[in-house]
Amino acid sequence: MITMKDIITDQDPRIRKISKEVELPLSDEDRNKLMEMMEYLKNSQDEELSEKYHLRPGVGLAAIQLGIPKRMLTIYIPDYDEEGNMTHKEEWALVNPKLVAYTQKEAYIKAGEGCLSVPEDLQGYVPRHAKVVVEAYDAITDKQVKITARGFFSMCLQHEMDHLDGILYYDHFNKDNPLAPIPNAMVIE
Repeated sequence: MITMKDIITDQDPRIRKISKEVELPLSDEDRNKLMEMMEYLKNSQDEELSEKYHLRPGVGLAAIQLGIPKRMLTIYIPDYDEEGNMTHKEEWALVNPKLVAYTQKEAYIKAGEGCLSVPEDLQGYVPRHAKVVVEAYDAITDKQVKITARGFFSMCLQHEMDHLDGILYYDHFNKDNPLAPIPNAMVIE
């Protein structure tokens, strides 16, 4: 089971490494690592397990955050109704994801972004594409997939894909004023 002790921080130089393409078909080792990464995300969003194992909640995790320089990432974003029933979820274990299209329209998360590899809470807006199209191999379905992502899901996907190129969310901050509103951008609550 992956815990916070397995996740490297932004002080570790490995976090800045550019990850390498993963050979397909997927090895058992890589598939198992992706499933462990997904398990971390699910456990981190479960209040009891998160508290028991001291997990910081996360919606995405890239292999490089475990010190593994491979182009692999997981996303887990569940949506719930007022009664607490899951209505939808984005659940992906992506290998070799590539951004194939995006809108010029920018967006950012009003509350700012966070990262499991950044222990301190750095405040600032991160301009990203409001909508992206990503092609990848998905280890959950064992298929090549084409994902169209909008809003929060789009932000998460771009955040995790940045990790594969050694980029951290705060690299995108406006250097003069990190909390300056981004003109004409969609604001995601």
